[in-house]
Amino acid sequence: MTNTIADITTQSDVIVLVGSNPEEAHPVLGMQIRKAVETGTKLILVDPRDIGLAKHADIHLKLNPGTNVAFAHGMARVIIKEGLMDWEFISQRTEMEQFHQYAKMVDAYTPERVAQICGIDQRDLVAAARMYAKAKAAPIVYCLGVTEHSTGTEGVMSLSNLAMIAGKLGRPGCGVNPVRGQNNVQGACDMGAMPTDFTGYQKVANPDVVAKFERAWGVELNPNVGTKATECFPKMIQGQIKGLFIFGEDPVRTDPDTNHVIRALESLDFLVVDDLFLTETAKYADVVLPGISFAEKEGTFCNTERRVQRVRKVVEPLPGAKPDTWIFTQIMNRMGYEQPELTPAQIMDEISALTPSFGGVSHQRLDSAAVGGRGLQWPCPSADHPGTPIMHVGKFARGVGAYSLAEYRPSVELPDEEYPLVLSTGRILYHYNACAMTDKVPGLNQIANRSFIEMNQKDADELGVSNGQMVKVTSRRGQVTVEARVGTKVKPGQTWMPFHFQDGNANQLTIAALDNIAKAPEYKVCAVRVEPA
Repeated sequence: MTNTIADITTQSDVIVLVGSNPEEAHPVLGMQIRKAVETGTKLILVDPRDIGLAKHADIHLKLNPGTNVAFAHGMARVIIKEGLMDWEFISQRTEMEQFHQYAKMVDAYTPERVAQICGIDQRDLVAAARMYAKAKAAPIVYCLGVTEHSTGTEGVMSLSNLAMIAGKLGRPGCGVNPVRGQNNVQGACDMGAMPTDFTGYQKVANPDVVAKFERAWGVELNPNVGTKATECFPKMIQGQIKGLFIFGEDPVRTDPDTNHVIRALESLDFLVVDDLFLTETAKYADVVLPGISFAEKEGTFCNTERRVQRVRKVVEPLPGAKPDTWIFTQIMNRMGYEQPELTPAQIMDEISALTPSFGGVSHQRLDSAAVGGRGLQWPCPSADHPGTPIMHVGKFARGVGAYSLAEYRPSVELPDEEYPLVLSTGRILYHYNACAMTDKVPGLNQIANRSFIEMNQKDADELGVSNGQMVKVTSRRGQVTVEARVGTKVKPGQTWMPFHFQDGNANQLTIAALDNIAKAPEYKVCAVRVEPA
C-alpha cells in the first residue's frame, strides 16, 4: 500500500474500492472502511457482486468480471475530457509524452462503449469519475478481484494511471493500495520470494546486485531469472522439474484446474511439503516436514501497509515440529553449503545489511519503547529513520511516473452455447483461504462447512433450479455438485463460488490461464454450465 490503513479510513473524502470484499476477506480493515463510510466518507464500489458494503455505496459499478481495464480507461476519459485532471501533477511528476499517448488511447473508451463492455450504466461511470477526481483525498483500494485475471497486472497499472492523472499519489488519504490476500504476503515479496528479485526488490537481472549477494554469501549465484510458481506445473508434467519443496502452500486446494495440479505433482520424482497440517497437497508428498505456527516462533511479519512487526513466541511447539529457519539451515548444510544456525534477530540483521529499504530495521529497534509495538514501515533506510507512512511524496523512485498503455483485452475463456455462464471464485467470512486451519474449528464448521454456487434468479428460473437445490456445475476441466443459492447478488449470466471447501472445490472448474506479466491465475473468469443434480 502506498498509504496507511488509518490514513485511508480517516483522511479520505471518497474511497474507491475495486475488486475487494474486505468485510469478509479482511474483516479488520473491512470494519474500519464500513465505519468511515457510515460517518460520511463516500464510497465508489466496483465489484460484480452485491457484497455487504454495496448497501452503503454511493455508487456501485456492478461490472462484468474481467473488465477492470475498460472501467479504469472509461473513468480516465471522463476525467480528461471534462478537464478534471491535476495538470500540475501530470506535468511535473509524470512522463508528458506518455501522458499524451495515454490520453489518445483512452479517448476510444467512451462512456457508451465502456457501459457495453462492463455491463453498467454509463451515467454511473461518469458520476464515479467526477466524484473521484473532485475529491480532495481519495484512495484506490483493490484486491484479488483486480489481480486474479489474465489481465491482472494491466488492471493494477490502469488504476495507477487513474491516480496519477487525478494527482492522488504522495498525499494523505490517497494512493493506490492493494489489500494483500494472506498474512505476510507483503513480507514474502519483500524478502525475495519471487524468481525475479532478491530482498527489497533488488533485481536478479542486475549484475551488480548479483555480485553483492555473491560477496555476502560466498557463493556463485545463477544470474538467470527463475520460474514463477504457477509456471512450475507444466514444467513438472514435461519433466523439466523433477523435485519440488512446497512450504506453507496447498496448491491441490487453491490452484486452478485441480486435476492438472495433481497430474503435475504425480509427475515429480520427489516432493517435500513443509506445513502445519496434512494438507491435500501433503497427501501427495514423499516427505512431510512438520512446521510450526506463528505463535511458536520468533521473527517478523510485514503487513499490507508495509509495516514490519515483531512476532514473538508464546507457546512451545509440539514434539518434532521445528522452526522454518532450522529446517532450511539443516537442508543447506546437508546439501553441502556450510550455514551456521542463526537466531531470527541475526537473520534480520543480515536482511538489513543487504536490503537498503530495510536498512534501519532490527529486532532491537522493533522491540524498543520508541517504536512502541507499532512496527516500522519501509522504506526505512537507516537506524535513525522513522519509516515511511506515505510513499511517492515529492517524487517517484524512478523519477517521473510512467503510464501503462495496455488496451482492454477480454478474458481467456468466455461463455458460449455449451458453457453459457461466467464463474468467479472468492472467499467467505467464516473460513481462511485453503481451510488448512479454520476447518479444524467446530464452531466455524457449524456455520459454514459446504460448498455452494450463487446464481441469479433469472438463470435459475430458466434452468429449473430452486434455492437450496443441489446442482451440477461443469466446466471444460471438471465437474462438482454443490448447493445453489439463488438471488440477485450476481447478475444474470454470472455465478460465484467459494474455493474453501473440498466437497465441491471451485478449482476443479477454474482455468489455468495466467496473467501475461505476473503469471497470476485467472480465478475470476471461466465458463461453466449449471443443471439440476
